[in-house]
Amino acid sequence: MPPPAQDSTPAAEVRRIVRCARKASLATLDSSTLYPYASLVAIATNPSGAPILLLSRLALHTRNIAADPRASLLIEGAESVGDPLAGGRVTLMGKVHPVEDEVVRRRFLAVHPTAAKYAEFSDFSFFALELERAHYVGGFGRICTLSPSELLVDVGRAGELIAAEPELIATCNRDQAEAVARLGARLSGKEGRWQLTGLDPSGMDLALGHERTRWSFDAPVNDPVAAKEQLRTVLGASR
Repeated sequence: MPPPAQDSTPAAEVRRIVRCARKASLATLDSSTLYPYASLVAIATNPSGAPILLLSRLALHTRNIAADPRASLLIEGAESVGDPLAGGRVTLMGKVHPVEDEVVRRRFLAVHPTAAKYAEFSDFSFFALELERAHYVGGFGRICTLSPSELLVDVGRAGELIAAEPELIATCNRDQAEAVARLGARLSGKEGRWQLTGLDPSGMDLALGHERTRWSFDAPVNDPVAAKEQLRTVLGASR
């Protein structure tokens, strides 16, 4: 079966790129020279879609952030494209701040389970990018600037859903494993034991090893009951 149709607007494409990303180039201002300093970091997203990071205080980029939180993240969305400038990519600009939140920790480790071995180290902390603007390039001639309101989902009424996320994910992966695998294959074109790894008001994330894909809901859901109905509909259509 062909992959199901999804919103192809620039904002929707940026949301997919960010939600599916596992790494990004982080640009900070060097605290001693004020030159831009770029480094490779692992990323995930919090329920709103804002990027989250796990950084060591010993790293130069973390020392730079402590002196000046302004930063950018460059995320490439089409690594398999032959011409690297023909695929979609986005630069997210804002301020990076430390966060102490079990939800951030849980969601980051769901994407990067091997990070659990050093997330406990005293010099490591979680950070989030407070998004101020995004610059999207979807290939030659497809360029635009996007605001946080176009990219982030309001989670103000989604507290119960966020709290129920681990249980909903575990139930789907246990009781609807075949449907999850079929959906992942339809979205990505790659067969395998896809698993649900994230659930938020705007959609759900799936992973097969290091491969990631996403299904976006037609409308935001803010509670476990509505989320279960969406899951039942989406996964039922994959049978």
